[in-house]
Amino acid sequence: MAALNNQPNLHLLNSLDVAKTQLYHFKAVVVSGMGFFTDAYDLFSISLVTKLLGRIYFHHAGSPNPGSLPPNLAAAVNGVALCGTLSGQLFFGWLGDKMGRKRVYGLTLWIMMICSIGSGLSFGSSPNTVIATLCFFRFWLGFGIGGDYPLSATIMAENSNKKTRGAFIAAVFAMQGFGILTGGIVAIVTSTIFKALYKAPSYAVDPIASTVPEADYVWRIILMFGAFPAALTYYWRMQIPETPRYTALVAKNAEKACADMSKVMNLEIEAGKFPEQNENQVAKSGNSFELLSKEFLSRHGLHLLGTASAWFFVDIAYYSQNLFQKDIFSAVGWIPKANTMSALEELFKIARAQTLIALCGTVPGYWFTVFLIDYIGRRTIQLIGFFFMTVFMFALALPYHHWTLKQNNIGFVVMYGLTFFFANFGPNSTTFIVPAEIFPARFRSTCHGISAAAGKAGAIVGAFGFLYAAQNQDKSKADAGYPAGIGIRYSLMVLGCINVLGFLCSWLIPEAKGKSLEDVSRENEQVQEAQPSGVEVV
Repeated sequence: MAALNNQPNLHLLNSLDVAKTQLYHFKAVVVSGMGFFTDAYDLFSISLVTKLLGRIYFHHAGSPNPGSLPPNLAAAVNGVALCGTLSGQLFFGWLGDKMGRKRVYGLTLWIMMICSIGSGLSFGSSPNTVIATLCFFRFWLGFGIGGDYPLSATIMAENSNKKTRGAFIAAVFAMQGFGILTGGIVAIVTSTIFKALYKAPSYAVDPIASTVPEADYVWRIILMFGAFPAALTYYWRMQIPETPRYTALVAKNAEKACADMSKVMNLEIEAGKFPEQNENQVAKSGNSFELLSKEFLSRHGLHLLGTASAWFFVDIAYYSQNLFQKDIFSAVGWIPKANTMSALEELFKIARAQTLIALCGTVPGYWFTVFLIDYIGRRTIQLIGFFFMTVFMFALALPYHHWTLKQNNIGFVVMYGLTFFFANFGPNSTTFIVPAEIFPARFRSTCHGISAAAGKAGAIVGAFGFLYAAQNQDKSKADAGYPAGIGIRYSLMVLGCINVLGFLCSWLIPEAKGKSLEDVSRENEQVQEAQPSGVEVV
């Protein structure tokens, strides 16, 4: 490896790599993690209320089944926030490298707070205009959420030491699990209170009375609650200084980087002891190449392909499972048929089922990653996760009729919960962590945004594709307005095959365990043909 003898800013950061874990690290996890708590709450709470929206706004007199969202509106409600997230990941990822991580970090929270409240205040003169207004706010909510992905990951990575960096980035992402769990709890509590206050018969007994007018408040309260955790952490997010690595390596201000590190991490560092880095050194550095240039592609092209493709494939499976688990539970009989329940009773049982899955599968998976990632490595966990997701998907799909029998419902739920466990103790976590570690500082946020956007493209495929694919093969048994699909059994098989592709793409990703960001991203290297005198080749 070709290494510069006189790269002062890189030497400066060695002290950060070997620094002991400080209170500041835990504060950064909480402040950054609450953004992901909000992200997950907002993105997945919509799956809890879509059936309620159908009952309230799309009831058809004389129908034997409660109203449901028409196919185009259901796809829009489930997918529009993902489209906004994809856009936000690309935009804020680029902006984070151009303007700095801190300068745009607060803006994402403002967008989330305003649009969470706006989602709950979606009104209109007709059902279609209510849904259109909701979709407008959901898109911009997703835009703000998208910005949190590259910024939070990069900030945590650039503030961590190399020994525990993986655990801290994973802990930020693990707050998603608590966001999903809280979404279910809020829905359970809200529906329970309204059920107690406003009694309603089942749809089969009285189709009109089964959906009380006050149910229109319920979905609005659930969606607006997402603004609360974002508002709580805004002040502390604004107190986080710019990351030392961005200040030193991108802004080229070693003195300020030292001052920030000394202030928040109790490190005594004097910038004056490092010689200044002149422009000729920067120009000759191997890190003078541009994003997507020939030099970038030769160094990092396969890495970017690996992070983007693995994230794309895992999100197809993960978002399909999360957004439509209510439909899967209904299909196997774990949730009673809709016409045997009132609107609020259905919401309660959907929320209870999703909360149980989150509690037993989703949340533990995240924290297994936190505790083990710096011991067994990123790529190993990702390969383990993809492998077992494939195993359990096929274990559910091949004997699918067996799982639909009432006496086997518990077994189905356990197996289904294990797919969530290995998604989170696996690629759903590692695809977030790795892009924040393996790219140079001046491209780190952008490359993370590109990888995350590829993931959200996969989520969009999953959200729109599974909605149609999972419909019954018999059109007469498909949901109203939908064409016949391939059924849940074959949809699970397709998802299993997608996990195999993710497993293969994972081999393109380098292992970053125990390495400094500058080593794994080759930040401290120089283009071979541009070596000045005084360069030592190791």
